[in-house]
Amino acid sequence: MNWTIALPELVLACAAMATLVAGAFAGRAASLVAATMSVGALLLTAVLVLSVGPGPAVGFAGTFVVDGFAVFIKLLCLGAGIAAILMSRDWLQAEGIERFEFHVLIQLAVLGMLVMASANDLMTLYLGLELQSLSLYVIAAFARDDARSSEAGLKYFVLGALASGLTLYGSTLVYGFAGTTQFRGIAQVLSDGGVGIGLLVGLCFVAAGLAFKVSAVPFHMWTPDVYEGAPTPVTAFFSIAPKIAAVGLLLRVMAGPFQAMAADWRQIIVLLSIASMLLGAFAAIGQRNIKRLMAYSSIGHVGYALVGLAAGGQSGLRGVLVYMAIYLFMNAGTFACILSMRRPDGRAVEGIDDLAGLGRSDPGMALALAIFMFSMAGIPPLAGFFGKLYVFLAAVEQGLWPLAIIGVLASVVSAFYYLRIVKLMYFDAPADSFAPRPASLSLVMVGSAGFTLLFFALPAPLVGAAQARRRTAA
Repeated sequence: MNWTIALPELVLACAAMATLVAGAFAGRAASLVAATMSVGALLLTAVLVLSVGPGPAVGFAGTFVVDGFAVFIKLLCLGAGIAAILMSRDWLQAEGIERFEFHVLIQLAVLGMLVMASANDLMTLYLGLELQSLSLYVIAAFARDDARSSEAGLKYFVLGALASGLTLYGSTLVYGFAGTTQFRGIAQVLSDGGVGIGLLVGLCFVAAGLAFKVSAVPFHMWTPDVYEGAPTPVTAFFSIAPKIAAVGLLLRVMAGPFQAMAADWRQIIVLLSIASMLLGAFAAIGQRNIKRLMAYSSIGHVGYALVGLAAGGQSGLRGVLVYMAIYLFMNAGTFACILSMRRPDGRAVEGIDDLAGLGRSDPGMALALAIFMFSMAGIPPLAGFFGKLYVFLAAVEQGLWPLAIIGVLASVVSAFYYLRIVKLMYFDAPADSFAPRPASLSLVMVGSAGFTLLFFALPAPLVGAAQARRRTAA
């Protein structure tokens, strides 16, 4: 069994149950107790993830693996969970929906992501995917009295159930034609020349289900509505953690058991990448709600990440890991700014035009948001530029020149709506000022801006870690 390699997951599961019990008996302080316990549990889990070591080690009859790749993805998901909890409490309190169950659901969603990162079997993959998804369905509709939130939860549930069905059906086809659900066994069948139309069709269904989780076109239709309708802290969590976990799982599946079919699935990934980059670039231009703009932005960023997967090889997969780590900081910081958009009368606003004149009314927040916008646009020397550089160079190395060129052109188009926000903040007449923001939002904002701004000075630790993690996974 070698169950000790799953100690972080077991501890987090027990901590979620303990948080649920503590919240039920804590009375009026339930939310504060749950938030404190959740942050502590996620930090403890991160320590345990590091203490288990990069492995590689296999347990639970070969269905669960811990290697450097899993450790890297798990740490990013845990960091995203901590950031989401820190950013959410004051916002939920101001909106009157502060309930301790929110923090329990965040823990359970992150638990599912950790299982996804260590999946070494199609059944483990599905278990982690559903554990994450069931928690996300609930928190999308967490503001029960808000029609938009209820609609967001319903849309995500219906379309998510369809994606889960596609993934499960594809897994059954793979099992039927390969005779096993374990990744090692599937790889062995393919290496022995067992590539057939049945396995290819099964892989297409699995890839379609995972493409839904990362919001890749044409499986993106839920993203703008869910991002706009869900409570803003939930949108912040949606935009970071599930994306990182699903991209990690896509890497695990495509570059692992199905590596021998790379010539076949690369065409699918290239198509998803091009469609996502172009839609993310053009569809966001006309948006007036900043959460919908960030939805299309996330679709575009997934397209850039898929460029690295299409390229494959050590450089491509390293580029994807670096890109997702940078994406974590850029998005967390941006949503810290969005959560700070609250008028002195307590009303939260989401319009892009509400940022007008921010450079004069709140220079610190305007500077941080400008850093994030420039970074997402890929302007050097900010971190976002290097993230795109790594995946585009990997594509060029593999001869995928058209894909890299399309990526650069899409990045140029997307710069329009990022720079429009900067223009609004610094050159338009000031709108009403925002209320003072909580210290937790300032902490996330400053930390993310510092990383994004100074990454160029010391990129080696993150790049080296991504290289080492990918090498041990291979």
